[in-house]
Amino acid sequence: MKFKNICVLGGSGFVGANIVRMLAAQGRNVRVLTRNRERSKDLIVLPTVDVIDADIHDPAQLKLHFGGMDAVINLVGILHEKNPGRVDLPSARRGDFQRIHIELPRKVINACVENGIQRVLHMSALGASGTSDSAYQRSKGIGEALVREAGLPHSDNENWYLNGPKFVHGASLYTTIFRPSVIFGRGDSFLTLFAGLCKTFPVLPLANAQARFQPVWVEDVAHAFVNALDNINSFGQTYDVCGPKVYTLAELVEFTGTTIGHSPRIMPLCNKLSYLQAWAMEYKPGKPLMTRDNYYAMQVDNVCAGNPPPDFKPAGLEAIVPEYLNDTNPRGRYEGFRHRAGR
Repeated sequence: MKFKNICVLGGSGFVGANIVRMLAAQGRNVRVLTRNRERSKDLIVLPTVDVIDADIHDPAQLKLHFGGMDAVINLVGILHEKNPGRVDLPSARRGDFQRIHIELPRKVINACVENGIQRVLHMSALGASGTSDSAYQRSKGIGEALVREAGLPHSDNENWYLNGPKFVHGASLYTTIFRPSVIFGRGDSFLTLFAGLCKTFPVLPLANAQARFQPVWVEDVAHAFVNALDNINSFGQTYDVCGPKVYTLAELVEFTGTTIGHSPRIMPLCNKLSYLQAWAMEYKPGKPLMTRDNYYAMQVDNVCAGNPPPDFKPAGLEAIVPEYLNDTNPRGRYEGFRHRAGR
């Protein structure tokens, strides 16, 4: 069975745009729900893609736009809260994390059931846990658990796959959950951020310098989603999605500086100073570079321990990053022009 009609939430984002393009290249009909259709002009021109202005937090609109779909992919997530939850309430209650990482997956599940959709792919995060000290990881963990608990038992998958998407008593969805480490690629908010810092500061005080990550390329993450869509063996599975190599934060900053030809002196901060730096940055105008919640998240290594997606062969960071961080070479300039043009 091939899922032909796919609704993607977060389809205009960093990972989502890559997934949508791959699905369109396979001839699938893709419906992208977004807050601002005009910001997705690169997707609008794709022949099998329909980009719709919608409030994804409105259950009535979800029910409406899920109509006629065979599968739903939920990629919506945030790294920082504009409206944090109250600190005296558990589980990131009542803040942006609660609304986006917990309440939205619940609404997606309900809208899928109402429309008879039984295939859902969900973006979680490595380190997601309902007991994490980080509100981000805690909310991601709770949302992930909601999706997993709505899934059909794996033993039922083959019967459904062979006989069609009919409801099974006591169950609702065939889910696949992805838990990526930090994602890099042209337009990312990770290595590109470090590149800007390396160009600006000759000395760089670095919090949590020994925190460990296993960065994964955005196109590899997109391929993992697309490849799993029709794969019966992925039904009911949770996959850790990582690149081939583990790095400390200091090593990633050093690599970034070397790549762009601006290598500041890195000053690793102790645990206490790391916390103080995160606290101070919360008061910086504009988008925060780091928060205390990021500090808590980095106390746990962001590396893969679980099973990878089927046939997953991720590209190395060293082979990809120079092409988009260092736009002084012809290939880099060409790709830069394409990215700015949304192509």
